[in-house]
Amino acid sequence: MGGSEESREARVRLPQLKLDELLEELQARLDAARGTRDRVHSLLEAVLSVGRELDLEQALHSIVEAAAVLVDAEYAALGVIGPDGKRLSAFHTVGVDEEQIARIGHYPEGHGILGELIRHPEPLRLVKLSEHPSSYGFPPHHPPMDTFLGVPIRVRDQVFGNLYLTEKRGGARFDEEDESVLSTLAVAAGVAIDNARLYEESRLRERWLRASAEITHRLMSGSGSGEVLRLVAERAREITAAELAVVVVPMENTDALTVELAIGEGATAHRGLVLPADDGLLGRAFAGAAPVMSSDIARDERASSGAQRFTGLGPAVAVPIGTGGGVRGIVLLVREAGQTEFTEKETEPLQGFAAQAAVAMELAEHRKDAERIAVLQDRDRIARDLHDLAIQRLFAAGMTLQSAGRFIEHSEASERVARAVDDLDETIKIIRSTIFGLRAREGAAGPGLRARVVRVAGEAAPVLGFAPSLRMEGLLDTQVTKETADHVVAVLSEALTNVARHAHADRAEVVLETDGRELRLTVSDNGVGIPPGGRRSGLHNMAERAAQLGGRLELTSPAGGGGRVVWRVPVGER
Repeated sequence: MGGSEESREARVRLPQLKLDELLEELQARLDAARGTRDRVHSLLEAVLSVGRELDLEQALHSIVEAAAVLVDAEYAALGVIGPDGKRLSAFHTVGVDEEQIARIGHYPEGHGILGELIRHPEPLRLVKLSEHPSSYGFPPHHPPMDTFLGVPIRVRDQVFGNLYLTEKRGGARFDEEDESVLSTLAVAAGVAIDNARLYEESRLRERWLRASAEITHRLMSGSGSGEVLRLVAERAREITAAELAVVVVPMENTDALTVELAIGEGATAHRGLVLPADDGLLGRAFAGAAPVMSSDIARDERASSGAQRFTGLGPAVAVPIGTGGGVRGIVLLVREAGQTEFTEKETEPLQGFAAQAAVAMELAEHRKDAERIAVLQDRDRIARDLHDLAIQRLFAAGMTLQSAGRFIEHSEASERVARAVDDLDETIKIIRSTIFGLRAREGAAGPGLRARVVRVAGEAAPVLGFAPSLRMEGLLDTQVTKETADHVVAVLSEALTNVARHAHADRAEVVLETDGRELRLTVSDNGVGIPPGGRRSGLHNMAERAAQLGGRLELTSPAGGGGRVVWRVPVGER
């Protein structure tokens, strides 16, 4: 009896236990389904959030934030692969504050585990980072990280970058579902990045078109070439996010290039510089009539002669103004060190924009030619009128006075008439000399001061063992008289000879400038300096030449060593 009761109780308990297990399993499946539903909703919200962004930087940041939330990771990052396809050019993070980033130092470039995804763009899931063969530890002050999940982001058929997730919260591991969710987000991220890129390109084209329209308007309104060139440099610098813009043009009667204008970071060090036609990036762009790019101009061997002028700057591009045999100059744009390199997509509209500068220069030349022709025509008219009218009337007046003098009996009056006839003859000679001067063609005076100074500096290079740096500013060819120019050439030659003989220098700088009132020639070197009583003969000659023109010679020793000769004289008008 008792046994049968126990048997019945056991049969009652067994279905009860199975029912509890079924209910628990059902609850677990409901929870899983609810979790999957919530996760799908979160993924859809993330995809929509990322897809709404049209600003590229903001889109990238939204992708990183969404990835961290979806897989419940403490740290997340998005590394953008650079143009070389081997390193990371940009890095966007979540979970690490600015203070921690500053302590860690430079963002990673794509070595170790991060580089593994660059080399093999496939999802990578790790339980412990340090156990992977490509891992070689973290830099100082970097937070500890063990679990890892990485997936590539593809934009069309190209790998744009990688998503890196570490430290799943609660000490859990990243699983297949996390990988699947993150891979789905990566697909949506690729579309969002592509859209943001297309939007940026359209905005960039719009900015180039507006700038081109502005240049065209200035050209049609008759603005001078200097004003238009400055506008070209300013707009190109703004649109390409460059720190420095330099416009270089060829010098007349020489093989050198001169800096027409410079704006932006360190522009003062470039203004008025005279450079050899084969000088690095600029020379190559000028000779080849094609853009020349540099990833870091401060360390580029092609710019070694003036690398110190580019300290703190990095990526650069030199774009010719004009094409083929009609290259009229070069536009050099330089970005801050660490910024992205210039790409072919950027240089294409830049070349078209530089062509606007070529049009400006050509129009300016045509205007100058037209003005010159008008002046010459006016001179010819004046000379003709003087010859045909003034001289003939003066000659007739002289003949009349001369014939009338024979009828004057008073000796003093007769003498005065004779003197008047002589004065008329002298006046006729002066007018004839003036006519000859008006009809004389320009260019008979030979090359200008700028060309002569370039030639002297070039001739001194073999003796010095290096090419001296040369900078010229002001209206040197128009405000400096021929006599003063001759003295300048002689003084410069003497100064460079002294540097070669006595200074033991490996660098020299020549600066010739005028403000319309005074002409200053400065020759400095980094040699042993000018000892008391040293270089007397040459310095005495320079001082005498300055004194003849009402100027003076100054000798100084810069704080960094070496010697400096400053020769200054008043500027006389031609």
